[in-house]
Amino acid sequence: MKILLSGTASDSHTWNLVYLWLFLEERGHDVVALGPCVSPSLLTSACRRHTPDVVVLSSVNGHGYRDALVAVRRLRAEPGLAAVPVAVGGKLGILGRSGEADAARLREAGCDAVLGDGTGDLEALCAFLAAARARVAA
Repeated sequence: MKILLSGTASDSHTWNLVYLWLFLEERGHDVVALGPCVSPSLLTSACRRHTPDVVVLSSVNGHGYRDALVAVRRLRAEPGLAAVPVAVGGKLGILGRSGEADAARLREAGCDAVLGDGTGDLEALCAFLAAARARVAA
Protein backbone atom coordinates (compact mmCIF):
# COMPACT_ATOMS: atom_id res chain seq x y z
CA MET A 1 0.00 0.00 0.00
CA LYS A 2 1.28 3.49 -0.85
CA ILE A 3 1.44 5.84 2.13
CA LEU A 4 2.17 9.54 1.89
CA LEU A 5 3.96 10.48 5.13
CA SER A 6 4.21 14.12 6.09
CA GLY A 7 5.02 16.50 8.86
CA THR A 8 2.66 19.38 9.54
CA ALA A 9 3.06 22.98 8.41
CA SER A 10 4.64 24.40 11.57
CA ASP A 11 6.63 21.32 12.63
CA SER A 12 10.31 21.23 11.65
CA HIS A 13 11.08 17.98 13.49
CA THR A 14 12.32 15.07 11.40
CA TRP A 15 13.17 12.19 13.76
CA ASN A 16 9.50 11.27 14.10
CA LEU A 17 9.17 11.13 10.33
CA VAL A 18 12.29 9.00 9.90
CA TYR A 19 11.06 6.60 12.59
CA LEU A 20 7.62 6.32 11.00
CA TRP A 21 9.12 5.92 7.52
CA LEU A 22 11.21 2.96 8.67
CA PHE A 23 8.36 1.56 10.79
CA LEU A 24 5.99 1.63 7.81
CA GLU A 25 8.50 0.26 5.30
CA GLU A 26 9.36 -2.62 7.64
CA ARG A 27 5.68 -3.54 7.48
CA GLY A 28 5.75 -3.70 3.69
CA HIS A 29 4.33 -0.30 2.77
CA ASP A 30 5.59 1.91 -0.05
CA VAL A 31 6.28 5.25 1.67
CA VAL A 32 6.51 8.65 0.01
CA ALA A 33 8.01 10.91 2.68
CA LEU A 34 7.47 14.65 2.22
CA GLY A 35 9.44 15.77 5.27
CA PRO A 36 8.82 18.55 7.80
CA CYS A 37 7.02 21.89 7.44
CA VAL A 38 4.62 20.73 4.74
CA SER A 39 1.97 23.30 3.92
CA PRO A 40 -1.59 22.22 3.13
CA SER A 41 -1.10 23.25 -0.52
CA LEU A 42 2.09 21.18 -0.83
CA LEU A 43 0.35 18.22 0.82
CA THR A 44 -2.56 18.52 -1.60
CA SER A 45 -0.35 18.74 -4.68
CA ALA A 46 1.75 15.79 -3.46
CA CYS A 47 -1.42 13.73 -3.03
CA ARG A 48 -2.47 14.55 -6.58
CA ARG A 49 0.99 13.63 -7.91
CA HIS A 50 1.59 10.42 -5.91
CA THR A 51 -2.02 9.15 -5.52
CA PRO A 52 -1.48 7.54 -2.11
CA ASP A 53 -3.79 4.97 -0.61
CA VAL A 54 -3.39 6.65 2.80
CA VAL A 55 -2.00 9.91 4.20
CA VAL A 56 -0.22 9.85 7.58
CA LEU A 57 0.49 13.19 9.28
CA SER A 58 2.88 13.35 12.23
CA SER A 59 3.66 16.18 14.61
CA VAL A 60 5.77 16.52 17.73
CA ASN A 61 5.84 20.29 18.28
CA GLY A 62 2.46 20.46 19.99
CA HIS A 63 0.66 22.25 17.17
CA GLY A 64 -0.43 19.13 15.29
CA TYR A 65 -4.09 19.65 16.11
CA ARG A 66 -4.26 23.08 14.53
CA ASP A 67 -2.06 22.18 11.55
CA ALA A 68 -3.84 18.89 10.85
CA LEU A 69 -7.23 20.57 11.01
CA VAL A 70 -6.24 22.99 8.23
CA ALA A 71 -4.50 20.27 6.17
CA VAL A 72 -7.33 17.74 6.29
CA ARG A 73 -9.94 20.39 5.48
CA ARG A 74 -7.88 21.34 2.43
CA LEU A 75 -7.62 17.71 1.33
CA ARG A 76 -11.33 17.11 1.80
CA ALA A 77 -12.14 20.18 -0.31
CA GLU A 78 -10.19 18.82 -3.29
CA PRO A 79 -12.02 16.75 -5.90
CA GLY A 80 -10.49 13.29 -6.04
CA LEU A 81 -8.86 13.56 -2.60
CA ALA A 82 -11.91 13.74 -0.37
CA ALA A 83 -11.98 9.97 0.16
CA VAL A 84 -8.25 9.35 0.79
CA PRO A 85 -7.95 8.00 4.35
CA VAL A 86 -6.01 10.32 6.67
CA ALA A 87 -4.41 9.48 10.02
CA VAL A 88 -2.87 12.12 12.25
CA GLY A 89 -0.77 11.43 15.31
CA GLY A 90 1.96 12.55 17.64
CA LYS A 91 1.94 15.40 20.09
CA LEU A 92 -1.15 17.15 18.87
CA GLY A 93 -1.48 19.75 21.62
CA ILE A 94 0.84 21.84 23.74
CA LEU A 95 -0.57 20.31 26.92
CA GLY A 96 0.30 16.74 25.92
CA ARG A 97 -2.27 14.31 24.57
CA SER A 98 -5.17 15.98 22.83
CA GLY A 99 -8.52 15.79 24.47
CA GLU A 100 -11.52 13.99 23.05
CA ALA A 101 -13.04 17.32 21.92
CA ASP A 102 -9.99 18.05 19.73
CA ALA A 103 -10.02 14.50 18.37
CA ALA A 104 -13.74 14.82 17.58
CA ARG A 105 -13.12 18.08 15.69
CA LEU A 106 -10.35 16.42 13.69
CA ARG A 107 -12.66 13.52 12.83
CA GLU A 108 -15.46 15.94 11.88
CA ALA A 109 -13.02 17.73 9.56
CA GLY A 110 -12.19 14.43 7.86
CA CYS A 111 -9.42 12.67 9.79
CA ASP A 112 -10.15 8.96 9.75
CA ALA A 113 -7.81 8.19 12.66
CA VAL A 114 -6.57 10.47 15.44
CA LEU A 115 -3.67 8.96 17.35
CA GLY A 116 -1.44 10.15 20.15
CA ASP A 117 2.23 9.47 20.73
CA GLY A 118 2.22 6.29 22.82
CA THR A 119 3.08 2.68 22.04
CA GLY A 120 -0.58 1.75 21.79
CA ASP A 121 -0.98 4.42 19.15
CA LEU A 122 1.46 2.60 16.85
CA GLU A 123 -0.68 -0.49 17.25
CA ALA A 124 -3.75 1.61 16.44
CA LEU A 125 -1.96 2.97 13.34
CA CYS A 126 -1.26 -0.61 12.20
CA ALA A 127 -4.92 -1.53 12.71
CA PHE A 128 -6.01 1.57 10.76
CA LEU A 129 -3.65 0.69 7.91
CA ALA A 130 -4.84 -2.93 7.86
CA ALA A 131 -8.43 -1.71 7.52
CA ALA A 132 -7.41 0.75 4.78
CA ARG A 133 -5.54 -2.03 2.94
CA ALA A 134 -8.67 -4.21 3.07
CA ARG A 135 -10.73 -1.37 1.56
CA VAL A 136 -8.14 -0.83 -1.20
CA ALA A 137 -8.06 -4.55 -1.99
CA ALA A 138 -11.87 -4.80 -2.18
